Amino acid sequence: MSKRNSAKYKIDRRMGENIWGRPKSPVNKRAYGPGQHGQNRRGKMSDFGTQLRAKQKLKGYYGNILEKQFRRTYDQATRMKGDASENLIGLLECRLDAIVYRAKFVPTVFSARQFVNHGHVLVNGKKVNIPSYRCKVGDVIEVREKSRTMALVLEALESAERELPDYISVDPKAMQATFARVPSFDEVPYPVVMEPNLVVEFYSR
Repeated sequence: MSKRNSAKYKIDRRMGENIWGRPKSPVNKRAYGPGQHGQNRRGKMSDFGTQLRAKQKLKGYYGNILEKQFRRTYDQATRMKGDASENLIGLLECRLDAIVYRAKFVPTVFSARQFVNHGHVLVNGKKVNIPSYRCKVGDVIEVREKSRTMALVLEALESAERELPDYISVDPKAMQATFARVPSFDEVPYPVVMEPNLVVEFYSR
């Protein structure tokens, strides 16, 4: 497994955007790239560069998914009926770690991955420790009873930093969420502009 310890900060600064909308993002103070050349002026970006940037931003938003796994998700999206970019977003939002994050059981998508990995989450009453597990409509996701007093969980549920999306029904007292439906792109509460159509263009070159 690759290390992503500081990825959440590097991604923000590399993109020059606060892609999770967090108050702690270093971009709020330093809106330029990391490294000694980070403040250099950037020239006009090529079409390839624009597409690559869109792909890296979307991939990074979901916890900096490994390229192989992200490409596999894209391939699945293209095999489905309908618009590939909409399908891609739908598949990403079906991930267990994404739902745990959306339900506000944890503060970040990175902590969501770790939370699932450590066996703190049940899906339909059964422990699932695979962050990329694809949930189905109607699945009930809950925090394991022994994990409900964790400070991480209690602080995240009380935080006003994010709003709950309509496609996930949450019972905060029971620490239980139901995946109501696969969302369309315009329903997903991204803090910054995402361009999944450019991701499709990148991979279809």
